[in-house]
Amino acid sequence: MTKTVNHWIGGKTVEGTSGQYGPVTDPATGAVTTQVALASVEEVDAAVAAAKAAYATWGTSSLAQRTAVLFRYRALLDAHRDDIAALITAEHGKVHSDALGEVARGLEIVELACGITTQLKGELSTQVSNRVDVSSIRQSLGVVAGITPFNFPAMVPMWMFPLAIACGNTFVLKPSEKDPSAANLLAELASEAGLPDGVLNVLHGDKIAVDGLLNHPDVAAVSFVGSTPIARYIHSTASANGKRVQALGGAKNHMLVLPDADLDAAADAAVSAAYGSAGERCMAISAVVAVGAIGDELVAKIRERAEKIKIGPGNDPTSEMGPLITAAHRDKVASYVTGAAAQGAEVVLDGTGHTVEGFEDGHWIGLSLLDKVSTDSDAYKDEIFGPVLCVLRVESYEDGVALMNASPFGNGTAIFTRDGGAARRFQLEIEAGMVGVNVPIPVPVGYHSFGGWKDSLFGDHHIYGNDGVHFYTRGKVTTTRWPDPADAPAGVDLGFPRNH
Repeated sequence: MTKTVNHWIGGKTVEGTSGQYGPVTDPATGAVTTQVALASVEEVDAAVAAAKAAYATWGTSSLAQRTAVLFRYRALLDAHRDDIAALITAEHGKVHSDALGEVARGLEIVELACGITTQLKGELSTQVSNRVDVSSIRQSLGVVAGITPFNFPAMVPMWMFPLAIACGNTFVLKPSEKDPSAANLLAELASEAGLPDGVLNVLHGDKIAVDGLLNHPDVAAVSFVGSTPIARYIHSTASANGKRVQALGGAKNHMLVLPDADLDAAADAAVSAAYGSAGERCMAISAVVAVGAIGDELVAKIRERAEKIKIGPGNDPTSEMGPLITAAHRDKVASYVTGAAAQGAEVVLDGTGHTVEGFEDGHWIGLSLLDKVSTDSDAYKDEIFGPVLCVLRVESYEDGVALMNASPFGNGTAIFTRDGGAARRFQLEIEAGMVGVNVPIPVPVGYHSFGGWKDSLFGDHHIYGNDGVHFYTRGKVTTTRWPDPADAPAGVDLGFPRNH
């Protein structure tokens, strides 16, 4: 019998009542293994109501209480790393080591949240005028929501809710309906750690659930990670409803390789950054920009390494890359490769016909490498979100930067060079939110913030780090004047000497 993933509302599993369910497949076999309940508007209301009720006490809870829960939660997550990773592999398809890495990066933000006591310290200025002091504090917002993508079903939720609840908010998480189980386990472990009922709720669903949260009057803020078109929609809709929004969109991340670079290191980086997690990550390198005469040698080195990558089921320890999330997504990714030659590219590696023996119905695709790609081709312009790497050729550093800055995306970027001066220029001149110098995937550690520029971010706040704390709180400034006790009215003796 097919397993059903239900909602987690008010500290317990709540069966779906809409009668609508979505299929969850094992990408390695193509078989439907699970169904997930899809929420109705009424169920959205129930989840938000549970969070609102919990906020009445959690919002005024002590920092000591919150951090005690978070420290216990961190220990439970650490103990259950393999369990969370196994759920990710079963429903997303990524190899177990990638899934464990995802959990580890999520844990960084839980650890950041454990230190919220210092993040929420206010400011005080005394004697700004005669007997006048000014203080600034940050307070929680209320009920906040997170809408997260399929590619990181544990990490991206953990980029949001631990910090949000540490700041005193309550949270409604709407994870991807394609791989929903990890989110429920995260919520169950939070409850086991002592998080009060209703502080963290998991609501499964599709557009009905998303729109319900965007339009709900009791939701104060929305965090989102996903594609650019949906990020734009989330931002415009939630903002129109008066909500605070951080909406992280898509990417087309470039890696500039200068002639002086260590080409072996650059090739290693390109392969891991382009094909890791089957390319299903917004920080994947999808475009390598080769400067000068190094292009042929660099492409040859990338091809040599790519051909050795072992593709197979994520639960096979020998697999280095797993399948894509759905058959439809696999077919879409393949279309960019099959149409590349007609748009002027040289197809160095074509992975569209790849299959895995014994798993012929899985959502398989091999590694593809396209050389001499033009900037007006579909493979370059679109976010493919699969294991397809484009190589573009330019004559100079300046041409490379101009090409990259012309992209509508500005998420992450990298430069490979031995020249410190060139690297310094690059980090100042490139129009992207995250820059790597000889680092292909410059995802910041938890105490710095993650976010892009241009069409990769809608809203003013990046995610986690200081920006995350600021997003999940709002500032309040108090100006205070107290009369001197010596000026007390006649007849009232406060024990202070009269000095005038």
